[in-house]
Amino acid sequence: MAQAAESARTVILTVDDDPGVSRAVARDLRRRYGESYRIVRAESGESALQALRELKLRGDLVAVILADYRMPQMNGIEFLERAMDIHPGARRILLTAYADTSAAIDAINVVDLDHYLLKPWDPPEEKLYPVLDDLLEAWRSSEYRPVPATKVVGHRWSARSSDVREFLARNQVPYRWYSADEPEGRRLLAAAGQDGQRLPLVITPEGTPLVEPDAPELAARVGLATTPTADFYDLVVIGGGPAGLGAAVYGASEGLRTVLVERSATGGQAGQSSRIENYLGFPDGVSGAQLTDRARRQAAKFGAEVLTAREVTGLEVSGAARLVRFSDGSAIAAHSVILATGVSYRQLQAPGCAELTSCGVFYGSALTEAPSCQGQDVYIVGGANSAGQAAMYLSKGAKSVTLLVRGADLSASMSHYLIQQINEAPNIRVRPRTVVEAAHGDGHLEQLTLRDLDGGESELVDAQWLFVFIGAAPLTDWLDGTVLRDSSGFILAGPDLTPDGRPPADWELDRPPYHLETNVPGVFVAGDARAESAKRVASAVGEGAMAVMLVHRYLEQS
Repeated sequence: MAQAAESARTVILTVDDDPGVSRAVARDLRRRYGESYRIVRAESGESALQALRELKLRGDLVAVILADYRMPQMNGIEFLERAMDIHPGARRILLTAYADTSAAIDAINVVDLDHYLLKPWDPPEEKLYPVLDDLLEAWRSSEYRPVPATKVVGHRWSARSSDVREFLARNQVPYRWYSADEPEGRRLLAAAGQDGQRLPLVITPEGTPLVEPDAPELAARVGLATTPTADFYDLVVIGGGPAGLGAAVYGASEGLRTVLVERSATGGQAGQSSRIENYLGFPDGVSGAQLTDRARRQAAKFGAEVLTAREVTGLEVSGAARLVRFSDGSAIAAHSVILATGVSYRQLQAPGCAELTSCGVFYGSALTEAPSCQGQDVYIVGGANSAGQAAMYLSKGAKSVTLLVRGADLSASMSHYLIQQINEAPNIRVRPRTVVEAAHGDGHLEQLTLRDLDGGESELVDAQWLFVFIGAAPLTDWLDGTVLRDSSGFILAGPDLTPDGRPPADWELDRPPYHLETNVPGVFVAGDARAESAKRVASAVGEGAMAVMLVHRYLEQS
């Protein structure tokens, strides 16, 4: 079935400026090959090239091209020469009159011609089909490769190219990467009419080229849901990390009309983890991507909507409803809201790091960039589990991995099992009491200045890869003036709102806030964004489930 589906998209193209001849060729081709191949005909070299470009963008395969030699503006040899730049794997046939055989023979060297046919080719059973059969068999046995539906053309050190790859990978969207400097990348750019000055170029499954797309446009074009189907819900979950996904699964499975809103990609920081080994039920570990994919599919199975690339910018109380506003000005309302916005990695403040972000300096992007680190020296900043997991993952292919730790050792914030694994890895080195003082490079990271905190000495090292995992900052600034937070921005809830036994000043109900309830009744918090949370995947999932239980209690009493 897969081979039949592939053949159905495979094209045999014929081009002849004589309409009668063009129809005759197409007729004979359809009679013999129409059930297995798509027959495309054109009546000029330029229109045929345009058709080839469109096929290239859609990812369709071209097996054979038949071109007439005598065409105005562009003869058959000139056309085939240009067609080779778009579909180099296609077999090439030149249709000629007897007087043009010398030109056809010359074309064997010019365009690597596979065959030339004299017109007329009647009967086709003797003069056309045997030639085509042999060429199609040769094409099928060649090393052609059908490409995945979504294609990305970019530059290795383009920050936006890196962001797009990260977005697609974390949202489980299959794609294939093409460097703009490589032949196939250049062919795709040419087919899209681009010169490579604006990257990345994303080509959708339908063949639509997107130049430097932002996240909402990209999400919508690759099949991710971005628009809510309703104006009012029982529950809006803001944030798609483990806490948010847990809340969506339990909310939808228990009959609440639930929508989860994620500004980037589901999974949060956990979704970027190469392997989580201390999560209950996975003795051999599970990658963050696998866990995220399963949770997302589970939420969808129960009927939860999952919106991607939608940024929430405001939360308002409107009577019994809770209004959630998006960055584009639109809004949805719900009886209840669960804030599961998680945290983001803090940024390195060393000179040069901001300019080189996504150009050698990455924040939690080990999975996407790992293939490019093969055989190279990698530096990681951080001493918690996320840094340790990245070190173990990258060490499988990198020449060396150096962990830069501010503290005296790893024991303060890393799990014991990870410390053991790192100590046993021959190509991982831990440098305690060491910080990044500066990052250097022209367009991409080239060197780092490292400083020893004890002795004060600085050292300049060559480096193209720096991954940073240095603590977390809550993504809660948009709640200012609505939901109470601590001095670091983490959301206060339950007992933290009543340290003296009295509810918050603006609390209007005759009961105290529930355990995960904020100072706004019906608005709950779960996961890393909550003040004093455990910062573990298991506890985040548990809080998501607990928050749904408290939502039910709130709705019953409202």
